[in-house]
Amino acid sequence: MKTTLGPLRVLSRKLHRSLLPLVAAAALVAGSAPLPSLVTEARAADSAKEAKANTSADNRTDIVKRGEYLARAGDCVACHTAPRGRLFAGGLAMETPFGTLYSPNITPDAQYGIGTWSEDAFFRMMRTGITPEGKLLYPAMPIAQYTKVTREDSNAIFAYLKSIEPVRESNRKHTLRFPFNQRKLLYGWRTLYFREGEFKPDPTRSVEWNRGAYLVEGLGHCTMCHTKINMLGGSSQSEQFAGGLIPVQNWYAPSLTSDKDGGLGDWSIKDIVDLLQAGISDRGAVYGPMAEVTYHSLQYMTDEDVKAMAVYLKTLPDNRGRKSGPTAPTSTNVFALGEKIYADKCALCHGAKGEGQLQHYPPLAGNQSIEMDSAVNPIRIVLNGGFPPGTKRNPEPYGMPPFAQELNDTDAAAVITYIRTAWGNHGTPVTARDVNELRNAPLH
Repeated sequence: MKTTLGPLRVLSRKLHRSLLPLVAAAALVAGSAPLPSLVTEARAADSAKEAKANTSADNRTDIVKRGEYLARAGDCVACHTAPRGRLFAGGLAMETPFGTLYSPNITPDAQYGIGTWSEDAFFRMMRTGITPEGKLLYPAMPIAQYTKVTREDSNAIFAYLKSIEPVRESNRKHTLRFPFNQRKLLYGWRTLYFREGEFKPDPTRSVEWNRGAYLVEGLGHCTMCHTKINMLGGSSQSEQFAGGLIPVQNWYAPSLTSDKDGGLGDWSIKDIVDLLQAGISDRGAVYGPMAEVTYHSLQYMTDEDVKAMAVYLKTLPDNRGRKSGPTAPTSTNVFALGEKIYADKCALCHGAKGEGQLQHYPPLAGNQSIEMDSAVNPIRIVLNGGFPPGTKRNPEPYGMPPFAQELNDTDAAAVITYIRTAWGNHGTPVTARDVNELRNAPLH
């Protein structure tokens, strides 16, 4: 029976379809509503599927664009792209006190990158600092900060990384000294310094403040540089954002707290926004590693997000409780020599009284980067010069020429001492030995 009824059912369906137009026509003649057309239904179904597919594609495009923005906010390109290397192909050498680490390939290449990773695996890495293979990541990757990233943002970043061109470039092995090349030691580091968990908004604060806190503490990983690092590569909670020397790079990341001696205590929101986004403000300019952060990351962020970061930073307490004191005593001869060199080589751009030229050369009077406890940054700038980054808001920055060839250690120390103590600045004097140590230090 089954073999006989099968063909009859097919024939019945064909006859039914062929008679539908006649039945519909008869219904119209009779003045009643036509029967639904199977062709119309099929077309409607196809249109719905197409619309759904288009909506899905649009959503996917939006997620990828958002992921690109978030990857900018996290400054992923700075570490995962080597000089003259392919985008996100890794290979950047990161010098540390423990040896050299090389950033991995995070393009969607199946063999060397993250091409075989799942969305879940990527999020697990962000949240826990553990790779899909079960390896603990070294804290050169800001795992203590990226753990705060939400699942939604992690998924968007992953979608963006999966959309870029895969690069078949193998990863370089780290060259760490013993015992730091033993990953098992990372369990101890994690016990001391790693607290897993998503950022939790403070219900007593505004939406803007919480957005700023999320960006600064999480994706922006600002504490990585602006917190003193101990011999184990960790930092205490009480030292958060209080500034510190960046290991190996020989730059000092200033305090981001309300410390009025070397922090943001008397900065306005506009001052902070301008410095972060444009690379230069009425209070100074960014150089060295911070110039790279502004160039690769902060200049691309929205006005709202940068302002939110500034709002959050303005509320960071000064746990050290330092107060501005009187200017440290300076030898009359050293001060006079520094004043003469300044008038000869610096005043044309920075002004006779250190007032600077807005939009071009930053002021030196009342400039915290000049006055702060560490004299590393002014010594580096006087010796090696530098340029603020070219940004959308400051596309043609004016640079600082190097004076290492023109000034010996004594002369350089004198002029740096002068700008740290003149015009009411309360920095401490600099010695020729301080200058010599940085003159011979490697540049990074």
